[in-house]
Amino acid sequence: MTDLRTPRLRLRHWSQVDREPFAALNADSRVMEHFPAPLDASESDALADRISSRLDEHGWGLWAVETPDGRFAGFTGLNPVPRAIAELVRGEPTIEVGWRLARWAWGHGYATEAATAALRHGFDVLELEEIVSFTAAGNARSRAVMERLGMTRDPADDFDHPALAPDSPLRRHVLYRLSRGGVRS
Repeated sequence: MTDLRTPRLRLRHWSQVDREPFAALNADSRVMEHFPAPLDASESDALADRISSRLDEHGWGLWAVETPDGRFAGFTGLNPVPRAIAELVRGEPTIEVGWRLARWAWGHGYATEAATAALRHGFDVLELEEIVSFTAAGNARSRAVMERLGMTRDPADDFDHPALAPDSPLRRHVLYRLSRGGVRS
């Protein structure tokens, strides 16, 4: 399993002690405002299990983000784009970069810093040609991170999330792309 390091962060495999702070961030209505609903502790644990298993299987995925003081901040990393979504946009993207951080970790540049490390790993080690990211159209904070990463959006790629009800205010999603060589320093 590959750990990634940035000047301030460590992206690492998950540990048992991450479960409690992960459940807390998944239960936070502000953190989860652009998702269908907050997660309860069992849903959060199941998600952590899936993420950890993927890291074990592939050596990359959604890494736990640790701050310099050893505090669990959330996750950032690479994940396969669900087929139902990939089929909705041109080019059928295969890998996305994503993040979810505790509210106390917002505003410090952690998402951008960690995502940059994940992107570099995707392009330099995994030799991917393109990495995408997507979110609900109203998620201005995540869209700003995507733009700071140098990702670009073509409105023709925007889509209605197939897992959300037609009347959901979260249904409309925007998709951003980044090609190999486009990672900012």
